[in-house]
Amino acid sequence: MALRRFLNPPPRYAPWEKPRYRDFEKKVLIVGGGFAGYTAAKTLCELVRDRDDVGVLVLSRENYFTFWPIVPEVVSNDVDAHNVAQPLRRALITAGASFRRARVQRVVPERNVVVAEGDIEFPYDQLVIAVGGQPNFFGIPGVEEHALSMRGLEDAEQIRNRVIERFEEVSLIRGEIPESKLTFVVIGGGATGVEVASQIHTLVHEHLASDYPNIDPNRVRIYLVEALPEILPELDPALRKAARNRLYRQRIEVLTNTLAEEVTADCVRLKGGGEISSENVIWTAGNRPNAVIQRLGLPYDEKNGIRVDEYLRVEGHRDIWAIGDCAAIPDVRQEGKIVPPNAQAAVQEGKTVARNVLAVLDGREDELERFEYKPLGQLVELGSDFAVNEVMGVRFSGFLAALFWRLAYLVRLTSPQSKARVAADWIVSFFLRPAVTQVRGARNNADDRT
Repeated sequence: MALRRFLNPPPRYAPWEKPRYRDFEKKVLIVGGGFAGYTAAKTLCELVRDRDDVGVLVLSRENYFTFWPIVPEVVSNDVDAHNVAQPLRRALITAGASFRRARVQRVVPERNVVVAEGDIEFPYDQLVIAVGGQPNFFGIPGVEEHALSMRGLEDAEQIRNRVIERFEEVSLIRGEIPESKLTFVVIGGGATGVEVASQIHTLVHEHLASDYPNIDPNRVRIYLVEALPEILPELDPALRKAARNRLYRQRIEVLTNTLAEEVTADCVRLKGGGEISSENVIWTAGNRPNAVIQRLGLPYDEKNGIRVDEYLRVEGHRDIWAIGDCAAIPDVRQEGKIVPPNAQAAVQEGKTVARNVLAVLDGREDELERFEYKPLGQLVELGSDFAVNEVMGVRFSGFLAALFWRLAYLVRLTSPQSKARVAADWIVSFFLRPAVTQVRGARNNADDRT
């Protein structure tokens, strides 16, 4: 019973005694439930745990928090998607915050309210915008129409289903198999692109090959296309080399200094001539601020996001802040640069903005902290038995790096259930091949019955 209580901590307020958000003297409204928004809410609740005058409310279009670093493993089914989606409402209520699932429409600074769909108004004394980002297709023709993007759990499941669907189609073909059916092109050689390409290899060669004995897995071709001279440009050259050697051993063809000029239904046309015949293109090459910021009425630039100062406060607004992928945050280490839109930066921003918001609420504006991004390193997994890691200046790769990758992210999962289930997924997949199936929608099933 003691262990059960430890793993299931009670909420700060019992349901029957929790004050309504509108009844708090000082109201903090956080829009967005990703790394930045969740961290800001949780940190603020910790800071005011012994106070009853500050209320925190989070608005998000989803009622779960996606632990992004593990999402690529959903492609190979080494981890079940439901175990990566952590219950946002439960975590926030346990911390002492409130939660509403809602899509924000606009901000009305003159009245200190945020308007959500259905013209529902949410008041605030301090507002934190953390609505995240979305894929940037850079105007390349056909990408949005024909490529799969990789921005969350649904995308990872869609990629896995696409691979399975192609195997099912090919297993029925009598005669020549079009090269485009079994060719997969991942555009973008950053950490996400590298991990997705590697997970597709795992799915094909370790999980599907024995289930489709009439398909030679060596006929599957996986390309990784990168416009820059190197993949994983943010890593040390030695780790980049180790990663590229690993991809070579996985028979993943890496094309650097290569730009995609157009994507069609059955090929990728490359700048300077040449094309790759493929019906399976995955886009991981770019990110931009969420388009919702365009209708919030706050100052922004289309490329980098909402303009904020070094304290994370929106330009021209004393009581509005912006963090995460939707904000153009000045990098004080490099003049003229902005902080990169990644998870570790979002976590650091969430902690800083929580302290600054509380300082303003308490009339301590002279104590505002300048935000200084401190990169801690990067972990990139290329299959369950290999990773390339750079942590606090220490660089290592191989099997031990893969174990470190899993332990590091397992510890950072916030939900005890998610920790237990993800660990169980990894242990089971070490001994048994996961059951990889394609669960099709109700409409398709209905068609099959007719």
